[in-house]
Amino acid sequence: MRFEFIADRPVLDFLPTLAERGHTDVEQLTAPQDFADWAVQTGIVEQPPHVDDAALRQAKDLREAMFRLVRALIDGTDAAPADRELVNDAAAGPLPELRLDVDGVHRTGHTDAVLTVLARDCLELHASDDRHALRWCADEHCTRAFVDRSRGSRRRWCGMRGCGDRAKAAAYRRRRRTSAP
Repeated sequence: MRFEFIADRPVLDFLPTLAERGHTDVEQLTAPQDFADWAVQTGIVEQPPHVDDAALRQAKDLREAMFRLVRALIDGTDAAPADRELVNDAAAGPLPELRLDVDGVHRTGHTDAVLTVLARDCLELHASDDRHALRWCADEHCTRAFVDRSRGSRRRWCGMRGCGDRAKAAAYRRRRRTSAP
């Protein structure tokens, strides 16, 4: 499976591995190998970590806790203590190992190292100025959060490919219908 990496933050690219929340709930992490593939595709590690069913459940539990923390941040509500605790515990784990060889820097690590990177990015998001620019995609089915770095802070979609293109195409069709004789 190919994943989308459009948010410039690992945590914001990980949250939509459960897409269209509350609509179709498209789960992209259906097997342990899916999470291993995601970890490699995002660049957190170079080789797929060994992921078993328990580790996949742990990754999904962390994803949901981080989603609720991001939602609370965007919506201006209080985060649940259990979610904060789960993310804090994951952030205290080991990081991937970095090694410099003649052909460059290599990243290796187990599942817990990948989860640590994600949890730390979630915490860093809460501490950064990006927290003030967090938005929800305006597409009615998309539940992707993004950082609006646009001039004037008027960005509406998580990305132009996909949500933005669909919105522009729909607006074009509406204009064509209303201008038809």
